[in-house]
Amino acid sequence: MRVLGIAGSLRPGSHNRALLRAAARELPPGVELVEFDGLKAVEPFDESDEHPAGGGLPGADALLDAIRGADAVLFATPEYNGSIPGVLKNAVDWASRPTPQTSALAGKPVAVIGASTSMFGATWAQAELRKALGLAGARVLDQELAVPTAHGAFKGDGRLERGATRRRLAEILQALTAEVASSPDAGTLSRVRPEYVQKPPLA
Repeated sequence: MRVLGIAGSLRPGSHNRALLRAAARELPPGVELVEFDGLKAVEPFDESDEHPAGGGLPGADALLDAIRGADAVLFATPEYNGSIPGVLKNAVDWASRPTPQTSALAGKPVAVIGASTSMFGATWAQAELRKALGLAGARVLDQELAVPTAHGAFKGDGRLERGATRRRLAEILQALTAEVASSPDAGTLSRVRPEYVQKPPLA
């Protein structure tokens, strides 16, 4: 089973990229996480650029291929001004097209987690992102993981410091993989373009 990880921050050393890599350590056996590394290349959504079946520009097409090629998607979002980063909302807009019934996200199991340096752990952004993903046709887990004070939340080996946070993350990942198992397309594994994904390092 393959889970696509999408971090809403473009910064290579971002806390939410670190959170995705911590999640890779907590996955159930037989599940792998691949990290989408092409968010910065996703063009601003403009319906005039769109093909009838969706997509139509290289960066957007890479995103849609990656989502379609995964069994589930795990989003890790920071919180900018109380909401979702613009680049991540733009990606969701592309992935919601041309309609929720035929979009790359249609029926796709997804979960949202988030980290921030504040005391709130990007809770507002997570709620906004779950709403947008649901309207885009995804099967959104009604669960969240808020990682506050993210600058001190990770050990040197990349794991989360707090055992309770690690256990909560493992619970969400278990629920996400269970949602895949209950999907009508369970057992189907497409391919993600290798140039746009990275396997998280274990150290």
